[in-house]
Amino acid sequence: MSPVLTESLVEDAVLAWLEGLGYAVLHGPAIAPGELAAERTGYGQVVLEERLRQALWRLNPELPAAALDDAFRKLTRADAPSLVERNRGAPRDTLLPKLVSSELCAEAAERIVRRCV
Repeated sequence: MSPVLTESLVEDAVLAWLEGLGYAVLHGPAIAPGELAAERTGYGQVVLEERLRQALWRLNPELPAAALDDAFRKLTRADAPSLVERNRGAPRDTLLPKLVSSELCAEAAERIVRRCV
């Protein structure tokens, strides 16, 4: 008989995989609202904003603060009705215009894409 696939089984497998890749894994209750290490003000806040800001800075240390703030706003603002549509448009809407305007060089764009894959 094959094992039953449950949400917790999948979640545990993904967390173990991410931890194996070097990601820090914390369980939800440890960073829940009201806890000592809380990272969100309520359960409706899905994006851990401080972590996102730190990751943007760590991945793009050469960008000015204004560009990082702009990237943060674009990542946290819903500009399409579904997540799938937002994900499809992200590279086109961010990298391509910057390449065309020479705001970003091809080498830097390739570096960004490599980090994302």
